[in-house]
Amino acid sequence: MAPTDADLASKTLEDEGSYRFPSFSASDAVTLGLSLRKRFRASSRHAKGKGLVISIQSIAGHTLFACTVGDLGHLSGIGDVSLDSWACVEGMINCVRRTGHSSYYVEKGMSAMGKTPKQLGIQGAEFRINGGAFPIWLENGHCCPIAVVACYSGSSQEDHTLVVTTIRDFLDKIMRKSSAGPSMPVPQDQGLPRRESNEWLADPSAGAPSDFTSRRPDSPPYDHHDDQERLHD
Repeated sequence: MAPTDADLASKTLEDEGSYRFPSFSASDAVTLGLSLRKRFRASSRHAKGKGLVISIQSIAGHTLFACTVGDLGHLSGIGDVSLDSWACVEGMINCVRRTGHSSYYVEKGMSAMGKTPKQLGIQGAEFRINGGAFPIWLENGHCCPIAVVACYSGSSQEDHTLVVTTIRDFLDKIMRKSSAGPSMPVPQDQGLPRRESNEWLADPSAGAPSDFTSRRPDSPPYDHHDDQERLHD
């Protein structure tokens, strides 16, 4: 039995709560974006000539990663991506920014409730209700997502699955590294000669004063009788 739209929406909402990042930097965005690209290039969809556009942006709208998998201006005149693909990605990201949820959750949840985009306040050319955009949440940041990762190839479910599985594997890799713990650095022998601790001492057989003794002024030995004579005077 195929899952209903309500089932798919519930599963997507569960994924949003489970796949949260301990931190998310610009370097993480590049690594995640390249993982998406690599996974899609190894898929049967790409082997059949399908293209993909990927965009990762901060919640404020700064581009952290963007790339195209496929050609737009092929010599044959047939491209597997188009300028409209980027417009679709932007519309999906706007949907996440507006709702705080993945575009696939909005799509399936809206269908399960029998609502229209106008009723949800996401009607207009700037929104695209299509699976493939997923919010990046931090584990200790519950007020809003920190970023959005999105891809578009024209298939709502497959684009959503691509993003979610890539995020899942990315977080699993982080967990494996953290559970292994940091390794203690091993000091490397640089092959430098070691100095002996008594190199600074003067040679007693040389008879010459050391640097330390030569800097002290000559003075007679201390005699306490001198202090007593001064007191009687």
